[in-house]
Amino acid sequence: MKVLVPVKRVIDYNVKVRVKADGSGVDLANVKMSMNPFDEIAVEEAIRLKEKGAAEEVVVVSIGVKQSQETLRTALAMGADRAILITAAEDPAQDIEPLAVAKLLKAVVDEEQPGLVLCGKQAIDNDMNATGQMLAALLGWSQATFASKVEIEGDAATVTREVDGGLQTVKVKLPAIVSADLRLNEPRYASLPNIMKAKKKPLEEKTAADLGVDVTPRLTTVSVAEPESRKAGMMLGSVDDLVEKLKDLGVV
Repeated sequence: MKVLVPVKRVIDYNVKVRVKADGSGVDLANVKMSMNPFDEIAVEEAIRLKEKGAAEEVVVVSIGVKQSQETLRTALAMGADRAILITAAEDPAQDIEPLAVAKLLKAVVDEEQPGLVLCGKQAIDNDMNATGQMLAALLGWSQATFASKVEIEGDAATVTREVDGGLQTVKVKLPAIVSADLRLNEPRYASLPNIMKAKKKPLEEKTAADLGVDVTPRLTTVSVAEPESRKAGMMLGSVDDLVEKLKDLGVV
C-alpha cells in the first residue's frame, strides 16, 4: 500500500508571531519556517506503518511556494521515499485556501493512487481544519479525523479518535483519509546521515496550472490584529481573602 502525506510550510511553533504595523497580515521577514507539527506527526505515522510492513511507500506532497522544498526534504530525511512539490504561489504570505488545496491533492491522488492519505488535522497558521474533510468529499472516500491511534487490518483501518467525550473507535474501508491529532505519536529527529540521503531522494516539481486547478483566493483578509492582552492577576493574602473576593464578584 502507498501512503500519501500532505505537509505544509508554516511559521515555526516556537516563534512569536508578529502582526504587520498596517494590520495587513503576519510579518514573515526573517522568520524561521518549519513543517506544520500535525503534518510532522502524520509523516511519522506513515513511516511507522511502512516499518510495520503495512505500507510499501511513503510519498509526501507540499503545496505553496518554492521554499516548501525545505519542508519536503525534512520529511524525506525522516524516512519518506519521495516528494512532490506543487508550486501554487510566489508570495510566501499568500495562503492557499483549503478547497484549492483539496482539489490539488485530489489530482495528485488520482495520479498516485494511494491506499491511504494521512494528513495533519489542521495547520497552526490558519487553523482551518478543513482540507482533509474536503478531500474526502471530493474523492468520495471514507474519513477518520482527529486520530490518536491508527491500525491497518487488511482492507480497513481502525482509528481511535479524540472527541469531546473521550475516545471513539471507528473502522473505515480503505482507501481512506485519516487526519492526525497531537497524541498519535512523537515524531523522530532526522539523523545527519538521513539528512544527507534526503538530498538524493526524488523530488518532483509541478504547478497548480499543470493540474488544472485555479488557486485564486475566494476570501479577502480585511485586517489582522494581535489578540487582546490578558489583564494582570490579583495577589491575595489568604484563602479567606480569596473567598471574600469571589463573593464580591458573585462567583460563590
